[in-house]
Amino acid sequence: MPLEDGDPVRPRGQQVNGEVSGIPRLRGMGDPSLRGTTAPGGSRTEVMTEGWEPGPAVGDGDVTPGGAPERAWQPEEALMTELSELVQKVVKSSSWWERHGVDISILACSFLLLPAGFLCLRSAQAIPFLVGVLTLGVVHHTLTVKGSHLASHNALTESKSWGKVWAIFFIELCSAFTVEQATYNHVKIHHGYTNVIGLGDSSTWKLPFLNRYVYMFVAPLAVPILTPLVALDLLRKVEWKAALRTLCCMFLGFYCHYWLLLHVSGFQSPWSALLCMLVTRSLLAHPYIHVNIFQHIGLPMFAADRKPKRIHLMSLGVLNLPRNPLLDWSFGHSLISCHVEHHLFPSLSDNMCLKIKPIVSQYLKQKKLPYNEDTYSSRLWLFLQRYEELMVHAPPITELVGIQ
Repeated sequence: MPLEDGDPVRPRGQQVNGEVSGIPRLRGMGDPSLRGTTAPGGSRTEVMTEGWEPGPAVGDGDVTPGGAPERAWQPEEALMTELSELVQKVVKSSSWWERHGVDISILACSFLLLPAGFLCLRSAQAIPFLVGVLTLGVVHHTLTVKGSHLASHNALTESKSWGKVWAIFFIELCSAFTVEQATYNHVKIHHGYTNVIGLGDSSTWKLPFLNRYVYMFVAPLAVPILTPLVALDLLRKVEWKAALRTLCCMFLGFYCHYWLLLHVSGFQSPWSALLCMLVTRSLLAHPYIHVNIFQHIGLPMFAADRKPKRIHLMSLGVLNLPRNPLLDWSFGHSLISCHVEHHLFPSLSDNMCLKIKPIVSQYLKQKKLPYNEDTYSSRLWLFLQRYEELMVHAPPITELVGIQ
């Protein structure tokens, strides 16, 4: 399976038996890969399976009589411990403003922009009206993508109680999804089984019956409609109290948006208000879909019983995109330029992911581990060229060279 733009993945390594007894956790950081997590269908898969350790490049170090490079093998636990200690020093030396304040301020500014956006839609002139659409579109995605993502990882606050409140607000009220399923599918499955076939391989984003151009450029417009429909279907898998809460929050979120368009923005008909809702809620749907597939699909994929351990899995199966002012604000650094850092330390805020980025990138490169980066345009061209292989057919499982 190519790593990027056709370059084959050929990591060298040795199989390591046993399981990680415990991955060091920083205060406020998320859970490591979960063991024995119950999947939606009821099956259980062991997360901590046999892993591998990367060997040195050809020519590094001495060669044993048997022909294999001689190396003091460093356990995965030691790699993750060492990196966690480096990151922990940065976290401990950071102020509350750096850990949480910056991202909370971005979300607060988005709320403060809402009145201006709704009032701009009252104008009969094209420019103010478009400014209103753009404002509401950016605010919507900031709250539903950045806010929901941070809330799902409890990265907005160090309080679990407030974290639950913010999760309900951003995920259910703003995003029209259920907290339990969003947290399970994203935090426990996607993060616990990143790029593991059948679990965290991003297959939920694939629609193989669509051709490449429809999927990449037309289908994203339906995201605001599909999201609540999928959420309603998933309510069958949660307790009735949670389902009732989700339904109330979903209705309240939609109705508030609709009511404001009628009574503040001055829309004369329900259909025009609904159309405006669709336009603003799909304004950044294209990059939203693209980012979700660009950063994992096309990278190495693994079988559940032969996946690398945590630090190697994340360095191999996650990719960073370049910084972009609009997407950094609306989606957050952890989804754009610091996605590798986010997968290694998922409960750090966007601003903290940006702060530890130089440390993580330098460490992975120093240990000869992949640190994947590519441009948005390059990934878009790659997916258009290889859409059938990446998005229609089942991706092949990566065979790690040297592991038999």
